[in-house]
Amino acid sequence: MTPAAWLERFGPRESMAYDVVIVGAGPAGLAAAIRLKQLAAEKGGEISVVVLEKGSEPGAHILSGAVMDPRALDELFPDWKARGAPLNQPVTGDDLLVLGPEDFRRIPDALVPRNFHNAGNHVIRLGALVRWLAKQAESLGVEIFPGFAAAEVLYDEAGRVRGVATGHLGVGKDGEPGDSFQLGMALLGKYTLFAEGARGHLGKQLLARYDLTAGRDPQSFAIGIKELWEIPPEKADPGRVLHTAGWPMDDATFGGGFLYHLEGNQVTLGFVIGLDYQNPWMSPFEEMQRWKTHPAIRRHIEGGKRLSYGARAINNGSPQAMPQAVFPGGALLGCDLGTMNAARIKGSHAALKSGMLCAEAAFEAVTAGRAQDELSAYPAALESSWLMEELQQTRNFKLWFKKGRLIGELMTGVEQWFLPRIGVSSPPWTLHRSEPDHVALKPADQCPKIDYPKPDGQLTFDRLSSVFVSNTHHEENQPAHLTLKDAGVPVAINLARFAGPEARFCPAGVYEFVNKDGADQLVINAQNCVHCKTCDIKDPTQNIVWVTPEGGGGPNYAGM
Repeated sequence: MTPAAWLERFGPRESMAYDVVIVGAGPAGLAAAIRLKQLAAEKGGEISVVVLEKGSEPGAHILSGAVMDPRALDELFPDWKARGAPLNQPVTGDDLLVLGPEDFRRIPDALVPRNFHNAGNHVIRLGALVRWLAKQAESLGVEIFPGFAAAEVLYDEAGRVRGVATGHLGVGKDGEPGDSFQLGMALLGKYTLFAEGARGHLGKQLLARYDLTAGRDPQSFAIGIKELWEIPPEKADPGRVLHTAGWPMDDATFGGGFLYHLEGNQVTLGFVIGLDYQNPWMSPFEEMQRWKTHPAIRRHIEGGKRLSYGARAINNGSPQAMPQAVFPGGALLGCDLGTMNAARIKGSHAALKSGMLCAEAAFEAVTAGRAQDELSAYPAALESSWLMEELQQTRNFKLWFKKGRLIGELMTGVEQWFLPRIGVSSPPWTLHRSEPDHVALKPADQCPKIDYPKPDGQLTFDRLSSVFVSNTHHEENQPAHLTLKDAGVPVAINLARFAGPEARFCPAGVYEFVNKDGADQLVINAQNCVHCKTCDIKDPTQNIVWVTPEGGGGPNYAGM
């Protein structure tokens, strides 16, 4: 049923009103909430703030490498160390490796581009930091509602955002209300801030409704696949940061690996592949498993035990592709806006800063008696911030790699190593892209088929065992949150022309083609979904639409 049909059938929703409503309890959303309350305390005023989080708790759906630049956290909480922020492991050393099939070469420290410098940064578990931020926010009076997914944007008669509605609970697979049915609640705000992460479900709708991408490049995405390992104590090297380029990627595909040594004999590692890859036979999940078998990676984890797994789409963060940040009644924050710095492989500091800047604009507006207009002070502050300066310095990074790995490596050296040494902070040229990621996929008969080795269950694994250690769970008796615009397209086009790429680009085994009674059909195992959003981005026909499941479902990334 449509939202209007639900209301006609069951009557008006309960509603709660706040000064500011924030969707998403990640770094951006929580930083915004904290900064709003800090400003109120500094000015001797009051401001009501609520944060909605679709995960079972703040941090449950958070996934990142992660090496964190503490610059924004220094601004938000100058005393974060005394407060016990979980930045426990400073970076102690960097290795940048270029892999061949069996060997590798290490880039000398003196030649490493600035975007890979990590002195002063920390190897962290971003989920732990988010949980800590949530506690700080609640101590300041922020209301946080975990397990409540924002499923619908609410608009007033003038077309301005006036809040969001949470999803209905207790709806059965048939779309009808069950015994435990509860109508979603409306949370109304003078301003509503969206911090859902990359390819946010509601953010995507807002981009289209307000034409926020007009005149901008299409956003560029990648999929990041991550594992957490416990390793033998003799292999531990706390604070060691390793990045790789080259194998197993071919020269036409953007991708690279990371391996970070945490405290406590643990290692976090993973692989990132640009979603503009061309070969439909490619499986990002299998590429990540294959990457672990390289001697340069294997030596860090062999003899250890995999503890957890996850996957998430990330955006490139180039200013050329960043949409307009504000619209009547609200704003986009963090990866909903596209602030990730792909060249530095960092996004948490950018998300924090964007949330802080937006909070300052929203606080000024609310205290001036304004509501539901455009927070024009936010994009102005963003444009003049150190964050935008940083993103401008690396704006061409991924676009150079679209021209091939050798050109990408050469021009990264020029822009991030040579130019700074002659006093040029930001490159004097700008590259652009004109096509979204999904159009890059070529027909299957034009590409070499890739035969991946079977997993050994020790170093490499299959999808289903990986989903198991991601602690993913969805209430089974609910409508599938992975929907198709046209049920005939997967077989008629995706399978016929591209050999069914959804069965390979999904890192969780959600999609599989089966033959039943002599006819091919697509089966969607929605209960496996880790909410990575890759299908919504990479589907060559853009027929798959990710919508919000019941709150509290999805992965629960313990220790990640």
